[in-house]
Amino acid sequence: MEAGMVTAGMVAGPRIIEFDGKKPVIHPTAFIAPGAVIIGDVEIGPGAGIWYNCVLRGDVNEIRVGARTNLQDGTVVHVSSKGQGTYIGDDISIGHMALIHACTLEDGAFIGMKACVMDDCLVEKGGMVAAGALLTPGKKVGPGELWAGSPAKFMRMTGEGDARMIDYTAPHYMELAAKHRAACEKN
Repeated sequence: MEAGMVTAGMVAGPRIIEFDGKKPVIHPTAFIAPGAVIIGDVEIGPGAGIWYNCVLRGDVNEIRVGARTNLQDGTVVHVSSKGQGTYIGDDISIGHMALIHACTLEDGAFIGMKACVMDDCLVEKGGMVAAGALLTPGKKVGPGELWAGSPAKFMRMTGEGDARMIDYTAPHYMELAAKHRAACEKN
């Protein structure tokens, strides 16, 4: 077998890359899935989950990911060299294939699948960005607001069903991460 090849039963680990003298800091209880790439000035908090094929590129500014937050498969997080870093709080779920760029997501926010949150945006505590939404630079999603569309705009206040989904998703992904960690360790 050639060097670097992966065959059935072998799990290639994540890539953790020091860049420009800065090495990612990952809490030991965080789950970093195989195929994830974490570069530079990145800190990942306790119980967080960085799923398969996510890229967190803290090359020209910092990225912070809070406790119990999950970045689902294929999510890309980047920063701005002239603006701010990317700050992702605690208990946040970011859906598959989302793009998070030089913005702030406060605790308990929810970002839908394939959503794009651009530079200098703020999603306040409990704010939701719908699947496929494009939150253009500088927008602010208030507490309990749901924004959708491309470009995204305020649609409505979140309801009980939304709150139940938000409350369910982060703990569900923590449980799932434990199972995936065990499967990865076996293979």
